[in-house]
Amino acid sequence: HCRTLRMPKDNLRDKLEGNELDLSLNNLDTVPVKELAAIPKATRLDLSCNQLTSLPDNFSSLTHLVKIDLSKNKLTELPHNFGNLQSLQHLDLLGNQLVLLPISFYKLTKLKWLDLKDNPLQSDLKKIAGDCLDENQCKKCATQVLK
Repeated sequence: HCRTLRMPKDNLRDKLEGNELDLSLNNLDTVPVKELAAIPKATRLDLSCNQLTSLPDNFSSLTHLVKIDLSKNKLTELPHNFGNLQSLQHLDLLGNQLVLLPISFYKLTKLKWLDLKDNPLQSDLKKIAGDCLDENQCKKCATQVLK
Protein backbone atom coordinates (compact mmCIF):
# COMPACT_ATOMS: atom_id res chain seq x y z
CA HIS A 1 0.00 0.00 0.00
CA CYS A 2 1.02 3.57 -0.56
CA ARG A 3 2.08 5.75 2.30
CA THR A 4 2.57 9.46 1.80
CA LEU A 5 5.91 11.20 1.93
CA ARG A 6 6.87 14.53 0.51
CA MET A 7 10.20 15.63 -0.82
CA PRO A 8 11.78 18.65 -2.44
CA LYS A 9 12.15 17.98 -6.17
CA ASP A 10 15.64 19.46 -6.32
CA ASN A 11 17.20 16.63 -4.33
CA LEU A 12 16.63 13.87 -6.84
CA ARG A 13 20.23 12.69 -6.58
CA ASP A 14 19.68 11.97 -2.88
CA LYS A 15 17.13 9.38 -3.96
CA LEU A 16 19.60 7.61 -6.22
CA GLU A 17 20.93 4.26 -5.10
CA GLY A 18 23.23 2.71 -7.65
CA ASN A 19 21.27 3.00 -10.90
CA GLU A 20 17.86 3.09 -9.19
CA LEU A 21 16.01 6.33 -8.53
CA ASP A 22 13.18 5.96 -6.03
CA LEU A 23 10.53 8.68 -6.32
CA SER A 24 7.71 6.52 -4.99
CA LEU A 25 5.32 7.79 -2.29
CA ASN A 26 6.04 11.44 -2.98
CA ASN A 27 2.61 12.77 -3.89
CA LEU A 28 4.01 13.80 -7.27
CA ASP A 29 1.43 14.98 -9.77
CA THR A 30 4.03 15.79 -12.41
CA VAL A 31 7.22 14.04 -13.45
CA PRO A 32 10.38 16.19 -13.15
CA VAL A 33 11.61 15.17 -16.60
CA LYS A 34 14.35 17.80 -16.92
CA GLU A 35 15.87 16.79 -13.60
CA LEU A 36 15.62 13.10 -14.53
CA ALA A 37 17.30 13.72 -17.88
CA ALA A 38 20.24 15.17 -15.95
CA ILE A 39 20.79 11.82 -14.20
CA PRO A 40 21.35 9.36 -17.08
CA LYS A 41 22.96 6.98 -14.59
CA ALA A 42 19.48 6.32 -13.17
CA THR A 43 18.26 3.64 -15.54
CA ARG A 44 15.63 2.29 -13.13
CA LEU A 45 12.91 4.71 -12.10
CA ASP A 46 10.30 4.10 -9.42
CA LEU A 47 7.34 6.49 -9.64
CA SER A 48 4.86 4.17 -7.92
CA CYS A 49 2.27 5.39 -5.43
CA ASN A 50 2.08 8.99 -6.60
CA GLN A 51 -0.73 11.17 -7.96
CA LEU A 52 0.21 11.10 -11.64
CA THR A 53 -2.74 11.44 -14.02
CA SER A 54 -0.59 11.84 -17.13
CA LEU A 55 3.01 11.89 -18.26
CA PRO A 56 4.44 14.87 -20.13
CA ASP A 57 5.27 14.28 -23.83
CA ASN A 58 8.95 14.85 -23.09
CA PHE A 59 8.89 11.86 -20.71
CA SER A 60 9.71 9.82 -23.80
CA SER A 61 13.03 11.63 -24.08
CA LEU A 62 14.28 9.61 -21.07
CA THR A 63 15.63 6.97 -23.41
CA HIS A 64 18.21 5.74 -20.87
CA LEU A 65 15.45 4.15 -18.77
CA VAL A 66 15.46 0.35 -18.63
CA LYS A 67 12.86 -0.13 -15.90
CA ILE A 68 9.91 2.09 -14.98
CA ASP A 69 7.47 1.49 -12.16
CA LEU A 70 4.35 3.62 -12.57
CA SER A 71 2.08 1.37 -10.51
CA LYS A 72 -0.61 2.80 -8.25
CA ASN A 73 -1.02 6.18 -9.92
CA LYS A 74 -3.99 7.64 -11.77
CA LEU A 75 -2.72 7.52 -15.33
CA THR A 76 -5.50 7.59 -17.90
CA GLU A 77 -3.16 7.46 -20.90
CA LEU A 78 0.49 7.28 -21.90
CA PRO A 79 2.09 9.86 -24.22
CA HIS A 80 1.63 9.03 -27.93
CA ASN A 81 5.43 8.89 -28.32
CA PHE A 82 5.95 6.46 -25.41
CA GLY A 83 7.48 4.00 -27.87
CA ASN A 84 10.59 6.20 -28.04
CA LEU A 85 11.71 4.66 -24.74
CA GLN A 86 13.55 2.03 -26.77
CA SER A 87 15.77 0.74 -23.94
CA LEU A 88 12.77 -0.12 -21.79
CA GLN A 89 12.74 -3.74 -20.61
CA HIS A 90 10.44 -3.67 -17.56
CA LEU A 91 7.26 -1.62 -17.23
CA ASP A 92 4.85 -1.76 -14.30
CA LEU A 93 1.50 -0.03 -14.90
CA LEU A 94 -0.51 -1.91 -12.27
CA GLY A 95 -3.43 -0.04 -10.70
CA ASN A 96 -3.92 2.92 -13.04
CA GLN A 97 -6.84 4.09 -15.19
CA LEU A 98 -5.49 3.01 -18.57
CA VAL A 99 -7.98 1.93 -21.23
CA LEU A 100 -5.62 1.78 -24.21
CA LEU A 101 -1.90 1.92 -24.96
CA PRO A 102 -0.43 4.28 -27.57
CA ILE A 103 0.25 2.85 -31.04
CA SER A 104 3.96 3.63 -30.65
CA PHE A 105 4.09 0.97 -27.91
CA TYR A 106 5.07 -1.61 -30.55
CA LYS A 107 8.48 0.11 -30.82
CA LEU A 108 9.43 -1.07 -27.30
CA THR A 109 11.17 -4.08 -28.80
CA LYS A 110 13.31 -4.75 -25.70
CA LEU A 111 10.29 -4.90 -23.37
CA LYS A 112 10.42 -8.23 -21.52
CA TRP A 113 8.05 -7.60 -18.59
CA LEU A 114 4.73 -5.74 -18.45
CA ASP A 115 2.04 -5.51 -15.78
CA LEU A 116 -1.31 -3.97 -16.74
CA LYS A 117 -3.36 -5.46 -13.89
CA ASP A 118 -6.11 -3.37 -12.25
CA ASN A 119 -6.60 -1.04 -15.20
CA PRO A 120 -9.98 -0.56 -16.95
CA LEU A 121 -8.44 -1.90 -20.19
CA GLN A 122 -10.51 -2.18 -23.34
CA SER A 123 -11.67 -5.79 -23.53
CA ASP A 124 -9.56 -6.87 -26.52
CA LEU A 125 -6.42 -5.39 -24.93
CA LYS A 126 -7.31 -7.04 -21.62
CA LYS A 127 -7.49 -10.41 -23.38
CA ILE A 128 -4.11 -9.91 -25.05
CA ALA A 129 -2.50 -8.71 -21.80
CA GLY A 130 -3.64 -11.70 -19.75
CA ASP A 131 -3.26 -11.86 -15.98
CA CYS A 132 0.36 -11.19 -15.06
CA LEU A 133 0.09 -12.99 -11.74
CA ASP A 134 3.65 -14.24 -11.89
CA GLU A 135 6.97 -13.61 -13.65
CA ASN A 136 6.10 -15.78 -16.66
CA GLN A 137 2.69 -14.22 -17.21
CA CYS A 138 4.17 -10.72 -17.03
CA LYS A 139 6.79 -11.72 -19.59
CA LYS A 140 4.10 -13.17 -21.82
CA CYS A 141 2.05 -9.98 -21.41
CA ALA A 142 4.96 -7.93 -22.78
CA THR A 143 5.39 -10.23 -25.80
CA GLN A 144 1.67 -10.42 -26.60
CA VAL A 145 1.00 -6.69 -26.24
CA LEU A 146 3.96 -5.82 -28.47
CA LYS A 147 2.59 -8.10 -31.17
